[in-house]
Amino acid sequence: MTRKIADCRAYPSESNCTLTITGEEEEVVRAASEHAASVHGHEDGPELREQIRAELEDEKAAV
Repeated sequence: MTRKIADCRAYPSESNCTLTITGEEEEVVRAASEHAASVHGHEDGPELREQIRAELEDEKAAV
C-alpha cells in the first residue's frame, strides 16, 4: 500500500506551520483533520476530511 503525505507547508498559514504527516491514508486524514482543527481553527468534519483526502500526495519511494 502506498503511504500518503499531508504537508502544511503547501498551504499558506499565519503560523507558517511546517508539520508533515505521513502514513496510511485513513491515518493521515484523521491526524491532519485533527491538526487543522486544533492548530489552524478549522471545523473538523466530513467536508474538511474530504478536502484533505483530495490533496494528499503519494510518498516517494527512497532510492
